Amino acid sequence: MQREIYTEDHEAFRGTVRTFLAKEVTPHYEQWERAGIVSREVWRAAGRQGLLGLAVPQEYGGGGEPDFRYSAVLAEEFARAGAPGFAIGLHNDIIGPYLLSLATEEQKQRWLPGFCSGELITAIAMTEPGAGSDLQGIRTTAQDHGDHWVLSGSKTFISNGILADLVLVVARTSPEGGAHGLSLLVVERGMDGFERGRNLDKIGQKSQDTAELFFHDVRVPKENLLGELNGAFGHLMTHLAQERMAIAVAAITVAEHLLETTTAYVKEREAFGRPIATFQHIRFEIAEMATECAVTRAFLDRCITEHAAGKLDAVHASMAKWWSTELQKRVTDRCLQLHGGYGYMNEYPVARAYTDGRIQTIYGGTTEIMKEIIGRSLLA
Repeated sequence: MQREIYTEDHEAFRGTVRTFLAKEVTPHYEQWERAGIVSREVWRAAGRQGLLGLAVPQEYGGGGEPDFRYSAVLAEEFARAGAPGFAIGLHNDIIGPYLLSLATEEQKQRWLPGFCSGELITAIAMTEPGAGSDLQGIRTTAQDHGDHWVLSGSKTFISNGILADLVLVVARTSPEGGAHGLSLLVVERGMDGFERGRNLDKIGQKSQDTAELFFHDVRVPKENLLGELNGAFGHLMTHLAQERMAIAVAAITVAEHLLETTTAYVKEREAFGRPIATFQHIRFEIAEMATECAVTRAFLDRCITEHAAGKLDAVHASMAKWWSTELQKRVTDRCLQLHGGYGYMNEYPVARAYTDGRIQTIYGGTTEIMKEIIGRSLLA
């Protein structure tokens, strides 16, 4: 089906992204995978190309284009290139909205130019060893000491944790109130007591640095409070839709791309003297996946359009995230199966897609959490 959500400007931007990937990402990706981290230079290159801070006003060095469809194009092309390890979506679609909507003018002047140039790489630290999706379980604390906070605690599974120059830390600033006693503090590289632990060894997305972070009585200036005191819960709930949409867009794109490459493969691969595409079972597998992808794409494109217009609610974003990531998981598994033994070899893109994509149903809110959000909205 012909997609109708993008204009000529969006497609021109797509060409720019593809050129950037071909020049700055694809040739180096294997090296980054082995190193367990991407280079800082590729972040600066992305900044020079105008791929960072798409929604940031031009006065701060950004693209000045709040239309989410540009972010969707970026997510689609990185997914198609098989390059999830360069966490540009985290920077643009998750951290960016917090800085734009919550930062004071002084904070914007201080942080946004580097955010857009790639000089300041960002991360958000919510998850703790004993608290995942349950914000009430957060134990990292920030005590008020007049002109600064004293931050103590630890975080884990933090994407961009090694490279990050700015880390948005969710910390408990009030012992009372459960999830409503949390605030967002911005910790900067070099602050005394801020330490990084291991670059965690994951089964996929090897080039995306994921770390443990430790805060040993870190003095965080009061000027680094982002948003309202004890208002982190509300801030986090407000911006989760965009994070989940970015994940969903990548998920459906991966599924479509694997279907495309697998369809080509089964036409060429022979068994019992003929292409395996001639077997009814193979045709049925392809037919089922093609239909599921087409139906999902129609829903995702509607969600992209709604979000670009500022109309998408948390429930439909949760539906998009749940359905598309679970579809990605199913399609990846079935495509690997159709590749036979070759699908288990790392030289075939489907093998890497299998391990890279497994996290999709976990981060950004697990499938179970998505169902809970949807169920509550229907049965409240």
